[in-house]
Amino acid sequence: MKIAELIRKLDYHFNTLAGEVITDPDKARALRGTEISGIVNDSRKITKDCLFFCIVGAVRDGHEFARQALLDGAAALVVQQDLDLSDLAGKTPVSEPVIIRVQDTRYAMAYIAAAYYKDPATEMKIIGVTGTKGKTTTTYMVKKILEASGIKTGLIGTIEVMYGDVRIPAHNTTPESTLLQKTFRDMADAGMQAVVMEVSSQALMLHRTQGFLFDLGIFTNLSPDHIGPNEHKSFDDYLQCKSLLFRQCKVGIFNADDPYYRKVMDGHTCSVETYGIEDDADLHAENLVLLKNPGELGVAFDVKGLMDFHAEVPTPGRFSVYNALCAIAVCRHFGVTPDKIQKALSSIHVRGRIEMVKVSDDFTLMIDYAHNAMALESLLSTLREYEPNRLVCLFGCGGNRSKLRRYEMGEVSGKLAELSIITSDNPRDEEPMAIIGDIVTGISKTDGKYVTIPDRKEAIRYAIKNGEPGDIIVLAGKGHEDYQEIKGQRYPMDERVLIREILEEN
Repeated sequence: MKIAELIRKLDYHFNTLAGEVITDPDKARALRGTEISGIVNDSRKITKDCLFFCIVGAVRDGHEFARQALLDGAAALVVQQDLDLSDLAGKTPVSEPVIIRVQDTRYAMAYIAAAYYKDPATEMKIIGVTGTKGKTTTTYMVKKILEASGIKTGLIGTIEVMYGDVRIPAHNTTPESTLLQKTFRDMADAGMQAVVMEVSSQALMLHRTQGFLFDLGIFTNLSPDHIGPNEHKSFDDYLQCKSLLFRQCKVGIFNADDPYYRKVMDGHTCSVETYGIEDDADLHAENLVLLKNPGELGVAFDVKGLMDFHAEVPTPGRFSVYNALCAIAVCRHFGVTPDKIQKALSSIHVRGRIEMVKVSDDFTLMIDYAHNAMALESLLSTLREYEPNRLVCLFGCGGNRSKLRRYEMGEVSGKLAELSIITSDNPRDEEPMAIIGDIVTGISKTDGKYVTIPDRKEAIRYAIKNGEPGDIIVLAGKGHEDYQEIKGQRYPMDERVLIREILEEN
């Protein structure tokens, strides 16, 4: 592919190897005709005649690798700094490397990646979901409802990339732009008609989703998270990054009950719809009823406003209603009928997100990814509404992480659960008992009862063996994860497998 095709939507100029701007139009025309064999943002993956992006990262600056990239055969560099590489003249495999100078290499990379893969987003309907909580569950709900209506739908998110029979474990909630565009291309070629994806604040901040327009942009909710080194400097910065999605979509769908939704909407360029439990939202829920069945919790409600029907979801609480309303608001734009929505919602199950695991008719056991105090408090508060005999919370905290998180999670569990079972969760380079000791420091501020069982399988065995009629037992923190990280190694450990082994031992 010629460079001209890749940079057609960018503001740029060409530099000489010495870092000087090329002003000769004939020279610039010749450079635009340079053929590129691939695009690369990892210096270890340079190939002959590729284009290399010099990305300024949190740890390393890609401009440091510009020289070696040319020596290894790169035909072009995309830079945001003027570099003096004049000593390489006549010494590189490509006789006349192209230096493309832009304002921001990450921003340019997103547009170049879209062009390189022939703008695959234009061949499908793209749905982007952002917010602090609910992104994962909502995307799975949307996918299930759309596919139940015959719409082939791909999914990109925290757990996996999924389309057709393809399942690829995810490394980032939202992939880097080069991988995202390749994934779009693979999905389009596989016949996907829609893609629903989680859009993280980091991805928006780092321009991973530039280069295309979302058909629908979704805001679920906002609360303080991802604030600190290498993330967001403040809550306001976090909020502002979330708002960027709504300057890059055709229709924005907002949770009108969230106190920050109008701030997130600031500067939007999209048309606006709202959903919520309050009746001033365009699509809203009425007559909420908590459902309790043997080994399962759920919620029923009536959908009003833009649609009108009754719905039931086999996951608990008000946040399940919000997730379902959000999915309904999205699928309405695809003409999905109420009966299709009702049927799909009634059997929704998302791995590691309030995932019910049937072990007894006497008590309810579930697996959830809640791995910080905010998420754990939201989950446990919701479950208390079901008036359990006892609320039992099994959890641990990760090693090489803030001790404050451990204190906070201990305190939350101690206040809201009748029994806390403190165990191990990705101790990494720390000793599990040291982490457990920090959690105990937090729980000791409360009157909550607790036991400490470092071995997670033994902790789960204890929870099951001691379950009482009417209990709700939560295995928190691992969710979809199927490993324990210890001393730099990941060891297989899936809580579903552990539960099955424990039950088979009887």
